[in-house]
Amino acid sequence: MDGVIKSIFTFILILEFIIGNLGNSFIVLVNCIDWVKRRKISLVDQLLIALAISRISLVWSIFGSWCVSVVFPALFATEKLLRMLTNIWTVTNHFSVWLATILGTFYFLKIANFSNSIFLYLKWRVKKVVLVLLLVTLVLLFLNILLINIHINASINGYRGNMTCSSASCNFIRFSSAIALTSTVFILIPFTLSLATFLLLSFSLWKHRKKMQHTVKGYRDVSTKAHRGVMQTVITFLLLYAVFFLTFFVSIWISERLKENQIIILSEMMGLAYPSGHSCVLILGNKKLRQASLSVLWWLRYRFKDGELSGHKEFRESS
Repeated sequence: MDGVIKSIFTFILILEFIIGNLGNSFIVLVNCIDWVKRRKISLVDQLLIALAISRISLVWSIFGSWCVSVVFPALFATEKLLRMLTNIWTVTNHFSVWLATILGTFYFLKIANFSNSIFLYLKWRVKKVVLVLLLVTLVLLFLNILLINIHINASINGYRGNMTCSSASCNFIRFSSAIALTSTVFILIPFTLSLATFLLLSFSLWKHRKKMQHTVKGYRDVSTKAHRGVMQTVITFLLLYAVFFLTFFVSIWISERLKENQIIILSEMMGLAYPSGHSCVLILGNKKLRQASLSVLWWLRYRFKDGELSGHKEFRESS
């Protein structure tokens, strides 16, 4: 039974790894090609590129941690590797969440319609708002890394004090709980901001539909579609990240029933779900990326049919 569970987890983990790399690499590639063609790049495309790069780094850091835990399990408990892997995950995860939040905030300020003076002030200075949020991100990242390293030092000192097998397992669980709690506290700020953005967008959409009932239908549909597109992107991000943290804590709570390697792979499997899944949502929600993905799919379909016809032709000639 343990072997079956491990095989299922491994298959899902590798599938998420492939989807995460393909999806985020596609976002970077399409926007960079467009940048070269136009010789200029918009702020939203800059955010998408930065977000995709952070997601690729996050996917590789999680997958790398899993590979080390499977191939070299003894190295996973060493001080240098534990510190390196944890800090890399903290940095990439921090930027992944914050850049998604900043992107959602940018869309909110561009699309939402409110007559409030504070909102209008921020709407007219959206680039400065993005810059301030990036600076806040760096400050919080510094504090996050500081606390994470304090937990790492405490975990290593505890392991050196008692090196029995049972104490090592308990120490790993305590360390995982401390990392999860610290990360949750720092992620709570962008998560709350994204949730507030979603609620305000919902209210803006309701106001817009109520106001535009007697206006031209085409204009109303365009604005409504823009509202819904951004709301879908934000709510998907919130749901995926909420599921990630919920499953991470559940895996720690049921750690007595699972082996240590199963806890690691379950946590990393759920850690890959949101950077991989959210990249697909970003592609479908962005007109340029969606059209580029459809073009790639049509090209692959044409190449597949062309190859199939060539194969039949060669078979008939040989017969």
